[in-house]
Amino acid sequence: MRKTTKEPVESGNELKEAIELLEREKNISKDSLLDAIQNSLLSACKNSYGTADNVDILMDRDSCKYRVMQKKTVVEEMPEKPSAEEKATMISLAEAKMIDAKYEAGDIVPIEIKSREFGRIATGIAKNVILQKIREEERKVIYNDYFEKEKDIITGIVQRHVGNNLSISLGRCDTLLTESEQVKGEEFNPTDRIKLYVVEVKDTPRGPKITVSRSHPELVKRLFEQEVTEVRDGTVEIRAIAREAGSRTKMAVWSNDPNVDPVGACVGMNGARVNAVVDELRGEKIDIINWDENPAYLIENALSPAKVILVMADEEGREAQVIVPDYQLSLAIGKEGQNARLAAKLTGFKIDIKSETQAQESGLFDELGIDYQTEGSTEIEGELYSEESGPTEPEGE
Repeated sequence: MRKTTKEPVESGNELKEAIELLEREKNISKDSLLDAIQNSLLSACKNSYGTADNVDILMDRDSCKYRVMQKKTVVEEMPEKPSAEEKATMISLAEAKMIDAKYEAGDIVPIEIKSREFGRIATGIAKNVILQKIREEERKVIYNDYFEKEKDIITGIVQRHVGNNLSISLGRCDTLLTESEQVKGEEFNPTDRIKLYVVEVKDTPRGPKITVSRSHPELVKRLFEQEVTEVRDGTVEIRAIAREAGSRTKMAVWSNDPNVDPVGACVGMNGARVNAVVDELRGEKIDIINWDENPAYLIENALSPAKVILVMADEEGREAQVIVPDYQLSLAIGKEGQNARLAAKLTGFKIDIKSETQAQESGLFDELGIDYQTEGSTEIEGELYSEESGPTEPEGE
């Protein structure tokens, strides 16, 4: 039995140009497109001849030249009424010898099939196979691009309002900024450029589903990474963030370099860095405080700008009692309790704030063994307590 093969010689210039264009515009790999073409040719063969098991696609992947070869077995005589499959897989000895006199029964004869010989239905199926592959590859490329940006920020362009949601163009695909992920009070118009936090990227049959947010606390962190070199290179760490989107954010920062002031680095010269973030967040107030491993100091810092007299922190129960001067009570609690609420979110402690007078009347000073005096009560100012370590003096005091 003798087998013969032929090299692909059919011109592939137009095909090559089309593939290179798709590769540039859609960022789809050439190999994926050539695989799709091979599969489409096999589908067309199967639809036209009933089988593609005996079909070889000879393709030069550099030049994109290809040939479709149907391998037929030489038989002494064809059946009187051959089936479609028999026609596709067998050739009579007489016909084989017209191709090459050396062929004998049992040999394999490769017969070239021209794509124009495919029927209209087979051609349509082949076209659909290619288009489906292109769509699949395009979805895959877009998904991979945006998956790399998950948990990061991207810039989008507002297109239109869809009910209470916003349709946003991200470049290669669109997404919805849902009402729940918007900041109350923020209003955008078509063509506005806005920065968004990518919460999640999912692969779906209809393409990547990208969930974005303007209200996520991590948006603030990523904006500071863009604006502050020291945060970007890791010199300054953002240890905790508490945010009430559109109103106020508290952020605790720490420096790995004793020569770098973390708060100063984030604020910038004349407030340039923090103001850039505030402008992007449409005027949202940002409090930047020093992180401290001692929860008492951290709670004191978190209640800024209020002054604190005493902090009693229970690390195991994650609860803290705070005493502030009478005139600082409303500032410590904040409008509608916001300052205390954000401090609690930032530190992870349930914070109970009392004024000096309230602490004295409730007997809290006696419980702590502190000799409180109505006049000269500043003797205990600055003292901070934790359940384990007892009273400690703030650094620099």
